[in-house]
Amino acid sequence: MSVHFIFFLLSLSSLLHAQQRGSITGTVVLDSTSDPLHHVTILVIPLGRTVQTNNEGVFRIDNVPPGKYELLAHMHALSDERRSVEVTAGGTAQIEFRLKVAVVREQVTVTASGKEETTLESFLSATSLDTTDLTSQTATSLGEVLEHQAGVAKRSSGPGSSRPVIRGFDGDRVLILQDGVRTGTLSSTSGDHGEPVDANAIERVEVVRGPATLLYEGNALGGVVNVITGHHQIHKEPHDGLRGFLTGLMGSNNFRRGSSGGFEYGLKRWILFGNGGTVYLDDYHSSLGPVPNSRSDVTDGSFGAGRYGEKLFFNLSYAHQDGAYGIPFDPGQKEHEIVTLPFRRHNLRFNGGARNLDRFFDQFQISLNYSDWKHEEMEGGQIANRFFNKQFIYRAVFDHKRVGKLTGSAGFWGMTRDYKSIGTEALTPPVNQNAFAAFGVEQWSFQRLRLQFGARVEHSGYDATQKRSRGFTGVAASVGANVPLWHGGAFVANFTSSFRAPALEELYAFGPHAGNLTFEIGDENLSRERGNGFDLSLRHTSARFRAEGNLFYYRMSDFVFLAPTGEIRDELPVGNYRQGTSRYRGAEARLSAGVRNDLWLHVSVDAVNAALVSPSKPLPRIPPVRGHVGVELHKSSFSLMPELVLTNKQGSVYELETPTAGYAALNLKALYSVTTKHFLHLFGFNLFNASDRLYRNHLSFIKAFAPEIGRGVLFTYTVRFF
Repeated sequence: MSVHFIFFLLSLSSLLHAQQRGSITGTVVLDSTSDPLHHVTILVIPLGRTVQTNNEGVFRIDNVPPGKYELLAHMHALSDERRSVEVTAGGTAQIEFRLKVAVVREQVTVTASGKEETTLESFLSATSLDTTDLTSQTATSLGEVLEHQAGVAKRSSGPGSSRPVIRGFDGDRVLILQDGVRTGTLSSTSGDHGEPVDANAIERVEVVRGPATLLYEGNALGGVVNVITGHHQIHKEPHDGLRGFLTGLMGSNNFRRGSSGGFEYGLKRWILFGNGGTVYLDDYHSSLGPVPNSRSDVTDGSFGAGRYGEKLFFNLSYAHQDGAYGIPFDPGQKEHEIVTLPFRRHNLRFNGGARNLDRFFDQFQISLNYSDWKHEEMEGGQIANRFFNKQFIYRAVFDHKRVGKLTGSAGFWGMTRDYKSIGTEALTPPVNQNAFAAFGVEQWSFQRLRLQFGARVEHSGYDATQKRSRGFTGVAASVGANVPLWHGGAFVANFTSSFRAPALEELYAFGPHAGNLTFEIGDENLSRERGNGFDLSLRHTSARFRAEGNLFYYRMSDFVFLAPTGEIRDELPVGNYRQGTSRYRGAEARLSAGVRNDLWLHVSVDAVNAALVSPSKPLPRIPPVRGHVGVELHKSSFSLMPELVLTNKQGSVYELETPTAGYAALNLKALYSVTTKHFLHLFGFNLFNASDRLYRNHLSFIKAFAPEIGRGVLFTYTVRFF
C-alpha cells in the first residue's frame, strides 16, 4: 500500500510547474585576522539546508525558492552569526560572516525534526553538545557524558554501565541512536548493561526531551539520544583534501587515559573516512576510598567511503567496538564474585538518496543498518551468561516540495531482530522481533506562526520459543505550534498521543536478575501502553542572553511496571510485571547571560515527579530536583568556569527503594582554544568534585556501597585540522 502511495505522489510531479529559483553566495572570515575560514557550516533557516565553506571561506547555495531567509554560520568554539537575506527569482544574494571566539554558541539539531535546524526553531525541546562541549566529557558510557544536562540523569551500576534517563523515563522508553538508527546494544534491558561511547571520537550528541515517536520508534516516549559521527548527513558536501582530528587525555583518581583520531579525505566528489580511539579507566576512588571492580574500557574503529553528487549520494561504512566494564561489589560482604562484562559490536551501514530534485519529492534518503552485538557476564573468571542481539533496520524518508505554506516528509521504517540469552540467568527465551511503521510529518508556516502535525502507524511482533507470540499495533499523533513572540524569542506548545509495545523482558522474563536486583516474572498478556501529554516551552536567544524554560505533563494508561510481591526467591525480592495508570510532570530551565563582556552566568534546574495513579505510589528511581550554578570568566581565547552542582534529597521512593540524601559538589573547568585558518586547538582542564564530597546517585542500583567519584583532575587536548 505504501509503495503504491509513493508512486502515486511521484506521478503528481508532472502536473507541477517548476518555480524559477535563486542562489545565495557568501564568505566567512575570522574576525580578528580576516583570514578565510573553511569547514564552517551554513544553515538556511527554515529550509534546513546546509553547506560548508571551501578553502577560500566561500560558500554557495543554489536552487533556493524566492523568499526571505535567515542564515546561520556555525563552527566549533567560535561565535554563531545570524544574517538575514532575501532571494529573488533568478537572482543571487550575497552575504559575509565574521566569526570570533565566543562563550555561548547557538545549538543546531537534526534529531528533533529530521533536518538541520536551530534549537530555537525546533518544535521539540532539544540540546546539542558539540566538540567543545564534549572536550571534558571523557567517559566510557553515555550516561556519564550527559548526566549534567538539564532533564537528563544517569542510571548506573558503575561507570561503565551508565545510561541516560530523560525526564524520569528509563530503559525501553528512551531511544539511543547513532546517526539516527538504533545502536543495537542491550543497555535498556538491565541496570548493569551500559551504552558504551568514546565522547572524543564523535562530532556531537543531541538529546530530544519528550515523546519523539513520530519520526522514530514507538518506544521513544521519554526522548531520544542521538550520537552523531558526521559521516552520514544527507546534506554533506564534497571537499578536496584532508580533514580530521586528534585527541589525547590523562586524568587522576581513576587514572583515565586514552586517545582518538579521525579523518576525511576528499577527492572531487568522493570522500574516504575513518575514526578510531580507546579510553581506559581504572577503579575509581570515592571520598571513602577505592571502589573495587569499577574499571572500564572501550575501543572503537570505523571506516567507509561515499560519493556526494549534486543530486545523488551514497556512503558505506563498517564499525567495530569492544571493551569491558566491571560491576563494583560490596567490600563489606565476606563472599562475593568479581563480575566483568566484556562486549563487542559489529556494524555495517549503507546510506543513499537524492536531493535537489525537480519533482514533488525534493529529496529522499534510504538507510540500511545491520548490527551484531554480543556481551558476556563473567563471574569469577567463568562465563555465566551470554547475550546476543542481531538486528537489521531499514528507513526511508521522502521530503516533498513546498506546496504553498506547507512543507513536510513521509517515510517508512522496519526492523528484524534476533535476540538470544544463554546461561544460568537466561531470563527470556530466544525471541525474533519484527516491526514496521509508516509516518508523515507536515509543517504549515505563516508569518507569525508555524504549525506542525503528524502521525505514525507502527506494528511490532514477538515470536518467542515455546512462549505465546504477541503482536501490537498502534497509532501515534502529534500537533504543535511555534509562535515567535519577539526577535529571538518563541513560545512552543505540543500535544502528543503515543503508544509503546511492551519490551520482550516485560513479556517473557522469568528468573533471578542480578542486574536489577529482582527475581523477575513477566506477563505474556500485557497490552500496549498509551500516553497523552503536553509540552510547553518558552525560549530566547541573542548574542548575550540564552534562556529556555519547559513544562511537561504526561499521563499513561496500561503503564508497565515491576511490582514487588513481598516474596524472596533465589535471595532476591520477587517482582511481577504489571500494568496501571501513571503520570509524569515536571519542569526544566536553562539560562546563560553575559553580565559583562568577560563574565557570564550559567544556571540550570530540572525537576520531575512521577507516580502510579492506580495503584497510588511513587515510581522507582526518579531523579531528585537538581540545579547547576556557574560563572564563566572569558578573556580572548581562555575561559575559566567554577560550577556548583546542587541536588536535593529524594525521599519519594518506591517499595524496597531507599531514600538518598542531597548534596552539593564543586567543579572547576578551564578551556583554552587557538583558532587559525587550518587548525583548531582545544586545551581542556577539569577539576571535578573539588571538595571531595561524599555523595550517591539516587538512580544507581549499587548506591549503598558504591558512592560517586571523589576529587580528581582531567587534562585533554584536541586538534582539528581542515
